Amino acid sequence: MNRDQLLERFLRYVKVDTTAQDEAGRYPSSAGQLELGRLLLKELQDLGLADARQDQHGIVMATIPATGKCAKAPTIALCSHLDTSPETSGANVKPQVLENYDGGDIVLPGDPSRVIRVADNHGMEQLRGRTLITSDGTTLLGADDKAGVAVIMETAAWLIEHPEIEHGPVRICFTCDEEIGHGVDKLDLKKIGATVCYTLDGHASGEIDVETFSADQAVVTVHGVNIHPSIAKGRMVNAIRIAGDFLTRLPREGVSPETTDGRQGFLHPYDISGGVAGMKIKILLRDFDAAKLDGLADRVRQAAAATMREYPVAKIDVAIERQYRNMAEGLIGEPRAVAYAEKAIKRLGRTAKQTIVRGGTDGSRLTELGLPTPNLSCGDHNPHSPLEWACLDEMVESAEWLVALTEVWGEDKG
Repeated sequence: MNRDQLLERFLRYVKVDTTAQDEAGRYPSSAGQLELGRLLLKELQDLGLADARQDQHGIVMATIPATGKCAKAPTIALCSHLDTSPETSGANVKPQVLENYDGGDIVLPGDPSRVIRVADNHGMEQLRGRTLITSDGTTLLGADDKAGVAVIMETAAWLIEHPEIEHGPVRICFTCDEEIGHGVDKLDLKKIGATVCYTLDGHASGEIDVETFSADQAVVTVHGVNIHPSIAKGRMVNAIRIAGDFLTRLPREGVSPETTDGRQGFLHPYDISGGVAGMKIKILLRDFDAAKLDGLADRVRQAAAATMREYPVAKIDVAIERQYRNMAEGLIGEPRAVAYAEKAIKRLGRTAKQTIVRGGTDGSRLTELGLPTPNLSCGDHNPHSPLEWACLDEMVESAEWLVALTEVWGEDKG
């Protein structure tokens, strides 16, 4: 695998601002996603992939044709998303490349108060001698999911440059707006035409995410009445104060991200906006067991009801929006999806680790829609944060894994 070329790709991609915009009301939600998509389209066309296209929604697709005697092998798809999280700025990313990492904490040069600490990053100390990439600390890095994009693109280049590698048809797919829950909204599964798909949107190296959270979102709207403070007595209804009271009524211990781990679910207020006349609060509801989401939604409704009893003039609406479901059940129906990924990495002399992810991927929705899609590692760490970092060596390992995976599927003659 050409590690220098892979690094060049990654550094090129992270410099394009593709921050998703939750309230944009369009797909894709930001112009940068279209810009990166056009860049990838040109690179795919330069590789000779004649059917490479960017559709009207910004989704990029292409096909690597089968080689050797594998024309009838199942078609597999490789998928990553172009957008980055709106939780931290993705504009003007200045990546820092640390070759031969010598261990210890990493102080980020753009904001020395931000430090990637070994104590907070499991496995980081074991990466001595490897190449790490960070931002300068003023933005996120964007490895979620541009590490995945770069890994898929370098895999495509390697397969094209090495036609002696026998594999079936491989579909490449880059989606938009995954970070705001709309990654597959405009995706036509018939156009993908694959038996299975693999998202490259995972942590570290050698991990297969076989379960994700099931997810809903609660949108709480507090209706107030604004009037000039000089004449407000008995007339103003301050939605900001009411929203604050509501938030204090949400349970925290054992029901929030900062007090849970493993298979525990949570509810997580993550966005609040508005003023005296009205406030909107967005709350993530997450659990591996979809049936428990109703209980989390009830807790939000109970907090709203209690707040309205405290403020009889207040009106609070709670709307629950379905987002995605745990991929585990869908993967049971196509056992080859995980088994072949394990077989492929074993050929490289490594062992895969099946993991659960306390979040979701495009694979959650794709699996729910009928396309089994486990999630694979691509070298990212600390996503959505200025403390995000990636390991080039792990990205190389992921690309090698994908090449072996195409070979394993190429051997499946049905």
